[in-house]
Amino acid sequence: MRYAALAAVLSCTPLTLFADPLPSWNDSDSKNTIIEFIGNVTDPGGPNYVTPADRIAVFDNDGTLWAEQPVYFQFIFAMDQLAELAAQDPSILSTPALKAAAEGDLQTILEGGHDALIEVVNASHSGISVETFQASVADWLGTARHPETELPYDQMTYQPMVELLRYLRDKDFKTYIVSGGGLHFMRVFAEQAYGIPPEQILGTYGETTYDSVDGTPVINKAPGIAFIDDKEGKPINIERTIGKRPIFAGGNSDGDFAMLEWTTAGDGPRLGVLIHHTDADREWAYDRESPIGRLVDGLDKGPDMGWVIVDMANDWSRIYTGAN
Repeated sequence: MRYAALAAVLSCTPLTLFADPLPSWNDSDSKNTIIEFIGNVTDPGGPNYVTPADRIAVFDNDGTLWAEQPVYFQFIFAMDQLAELAAQDPSILSTPALKAAAEGDLQTILEGGHDALIEVVNASHSGISVETFQASVADWLGTARHPETELPYDQMTYQPMVELLRYLRDKDFKTYIVSGGGLHFMRVFAEQAYGIPPEQILGTYGETTYDSVDGTPVINKAPGIAFIDDKEGKPINIERTIGKRPIFAGGNSDGDFAMLEWTTAGDGPRLGVLIHHTDADREWAYDRESPIGRLVDGLDKGPDMGWVIVDMANDWSRIYTGAN
């Protein structure tokens, strides 16, 4: 009778109770540590319980939630936009950097360093309203394809990370993006791609102006960078905007080091997670020498600080949401 009763209970129990919350993660120490941490902080009877109001999780975007090679996707958008603008008015290509960008000459732009990058962003991201800019981003995402994978850029999000974000929210975490990417750029796709609404996105933002066009108030994007949400800027922006120290932080590069360091330095249970790009077959393998997503301090210091270093090649059974 006992076995029959147990079978009856099990037959009425939703299968989702037993479902793997992270099905695209291989059974590994990384996966087990993450699941154990989430379980501990959400167990109301346990010593490490954290109330839902304090369950804050923050994530970098480029290289953490979606790919970032051969260069940040927003910069590819900037070059494509500049080429379109130049087709209408070639006179805007007034410098070697702008000419190179319009021609898709990424190598020349990278050789020009920070100044060349800012020049291209200013030329392609300013002089229009926020709404017009975001409409251009949406159009681009709907048509552009990555030169190597041939996938739409918004299908190059990482399936294991999308699952992790969903799992955290199922456990009453509030998830935020804290990225060096552009605030207005990420707000176009992040809710559909990750389930993260615009008001929970922190990013780099340019100068803006409040203007009136034919009696209608608009916010326009102006030249110049107002705040760079990278390195030490990340914890500063979190404190300024969210007002609470997170208990979970995810990143992939030394640009995220300060965010993970500040997160895990707080009292109580905390976890830092770094995505290590080790999969040259399904994605790209890079870390210490890469100009994009350079990872040195995280590899050298992270393990001693208790951070999880996710080995993409070994820990993930699947990479992109748009491909198996």
